[in-house]
Amino acid sequence: MASIYGDVTKIDTSGASERTARQDKLTVQGVDASHKLAANDLSRMSRYKDIITKVGNDLEMDPAVICGIISRESRAGAVLKDGWGDHGNGFGLMQVDKRYHKPKGEWNSEEHINQGTEILIGFIKNIQAKFPSWSKEQQFKGGISAYNAGPGNVQTYDRMDIGTTGNDYANDVVARAQWFKMKGY
Repeated sequence: MASIYGDVTKIDTSGASERTARQDKLTVQGVDASHKLAANDLSRMSRYKDIITKVGNDLEMDPAVICGIISRESRAGAVLKDGWGDHGNGFGLMQVDKRYHKPKGEWNSEEHINQGTEILIGFIKNIQAKFPSWSKEQQFKGGISAYNAGPGNVQTYDRMDIGTTGNDYANDVVARAQWFKMKGY
């Protein structure tokens, strides 16, 4: 399923930085690294495929993009302790930040994935309003960047990831999402 917010397969991406690739001790970076990171999360991600697909369909968001965020944020749950990450500030598979949102549901529930996806959609809409001349895909990528560092961090298209975790957040998430798309998400 595509998204009303754009087609993730048409978004340009440079993929993961060397810093992000080091999570899995990879010797490559860029799109290849993002694809390997996603592949390493696939078996865990498959546990949530039905929920991700349902939320994606309900909210008109590409399930592959939800997977890309879940892979980047929590490695499909692998890095969480009792559902929490980011020094106790991020909750669940999509790492909803308790400092800005009241987490909903269990850490791996449909309610949680729905909340994280609604937060993403809110950021996409914010970027659409902020940059009305950008293409749908550019706005989509900007919204993904804002999911990590807030819409105020997105100043230009080419430098939207400067200030995100690893300075590669949207590029990495998009490349992972493109990989999950090829795997039937």
